[in-house]
Amino acid sequence: MDGTLVDSDAVVERCWSHWAREHGLDPAEVLRTAHGRQGHATMAVLLPDRPTELNLADNERMLAAERADTEGVVPVPGAPAFLAALAGHPHALVTSADAPLARVRMAAAGLALPQVLITAESVGASKPDPEGFLKGAAALGFAPGDCLAFEDSGAGIAAARAAGVPVVGIGPRAVGHRPEAHAATLESVTVTAGPDGTLTVTVA
Repeated sequence: MDGTLVDSDAVVERCWSHWAREHGLDPAEVLRTAHGRQGHATMAVLLPDRPTELNLADNERMLAAERADTEGVVPVPGAPAFLAALAGHPHALVTSADAPLARVRMAAAGLALPQVLITAESVGASKPDPEGFLKGAAALGFAPGDCLAFEDSGAGIAAARAAGVPVVGIGPRAVGHRPEAHAATLESVTVTAGPDGTLTVTVA
């Protein structure tokens, strides 16, 4: 969702920079790690010796702050048309956000939620663990290799790859993580349906 359908970078930078300063960390380094992961998983990477319960408590506060801050949340260019092209076809949103935050951000960006929603509450492990993509594929009734993931972050691309799902990288963060294809924005992605309902994705 974040960075792929919704541009929430302004909120992420505000919230995580505040957390970084509270803990004496470099905000830029924290932001390089934060994208694509659940908050407590990011904290565990950055503060490996910190008790898990403290990370979980901070994560709850972070989620509350992010849900309350929608200033600057907009759709990624091309996202409305991309979702419109998928309407009526099997697709899922696999996000490290929890369900309330996913609903807030998609609504703030003016985007409709897919019927299949895999959120932080749906999984036992954060991206880059593949669980979310495996559950998404299963919910859609497809083998992972017959699905296609759209991801912007290293953690997300690693998760999809570990699940056996090929990846189209979206935006500048995806470039260095070797997705199977890359698009600057969703404006460069075209989805067309064949007579049998099979979807063809073209990346300009």
